[in-house]
Amino acid sequence: MSANQSPDQSPAGQPPTATYDSAFLKACRREPVPHTPVWFMRQAGRSLPEYRKVREGIPMLESCMRPELVTEITLQPVRRHGVDAAIYFSDIVVPLKAIGVDLDIKPGVGPVVENPIRTRADLARLRDLTPEDVSYVTEAFGLLTAELGETPLIGFAGAPFTLASYLVEGGPSRNHEHTKALMYGDPQLWADLLDRLAEITAAFLKVQIEAGASAVQLFDSWVGALAPADYRRSVLPASTKVFDAVAGYGVPRIHFGVGTGELLGLMGEAGADVVGVDWRVPLDEAARRVGPGKALQGNLDPAVLFSSREAVEAKTDEILAAAEGLEGHVFNLGHGVLPTTDPDALTRLVEYVHTRTAR
Repeated sequence: MSANQSPDQSPAGQPPTATYDSAFLKACRREPVPHTPVWFMRQAGRSLPEYRKVREGIPMLESCMRPELVTEITLQPVRRHGVDAAIYFSDIVVPLKAIGVDLDIKPGVGPVVENPIRTRADLARLRDLTPEDVSYVTEAFGLLTAELGETPLIGFAGAPFTLASYLVEGGPSRNHEHTKALMYGDPQLWADLLDRLAEITAAFLKVQIEAGASAVQLFDSWVGALAPADYRRSVLPASTKVFDAVAGYGVPRIHFGVGTGELLGLMGEAGADVVGVDWRVPLDEAARRVGPGKALQGNLDPAVLFSSREAVEAKTDEILAAAEGLEGHVFNLGHGVLPTTDPDALTRLVEYVHTRTAR
């Protein structure tokens, strides 16, 4: 397979690979599907008792670097829920840790950076990422693709803006004051920071695709904090650089952010094949904002899963109705699975969507 040949893109004269005709990849390519495919952001994680058991006593970042543990955690929701795709178990700060950034993931807090990046001298600390830096990722993907068979495996990375916000703030932030101060106060340093992060992110996604990822998702968790004009000027070039860097592989590229209703069109413009939508914008309206030529992913409010089975099904019906007529639809939540979600509610939801949309 050449460097630009997707593991799910069949070369001329050769039969398609095992995952090529999966419902998930068909929906991403905006082709007819046997049923609406389903997967959940954070499907591998704290909502599952089997996850808590295998992670017991193991720090988050360490768990991301153990290929056999990553394989087990990634497979757990596929076994339990029957989802149409697995998503690689990792964290968006893994590539930053891999290049030597002094950070840790603190329980109950999130990623914390020991020395935030706020000056041009600080930028020099962000070196290039090499495949050798994340050899455990390549190993885990090999184990996973062997186990998953016809089930696609989604790779992922944090988008340049969200990574920058962690690096500049030093951790999670409600108002992003240091981030915005840098973005507005020193636009050239900001552009250089995001460009460097785009290169690191693209390198991380390439490792995953070359190891067997069937699709990739770029998470821009915090970009909803920006106005459209600021996104276009200060974020779009870096996100576009990431998507362009992996375009030659032919795997679907998904873009997701939280609170990004006003940015949906721009996020599609960045180069995604599939635009993720949170629960604040109905899918038919999201399609209007994104424009033609893109599939959509979403968008049940994760909190709905705490309601009755009837209420969950009613809200699901609303989403499926709004998705009718879309060029392609992947059912997902509008954000990640909440830690105290009943796993059985997720299993029932997968079965319900599959049954309701069977063609």
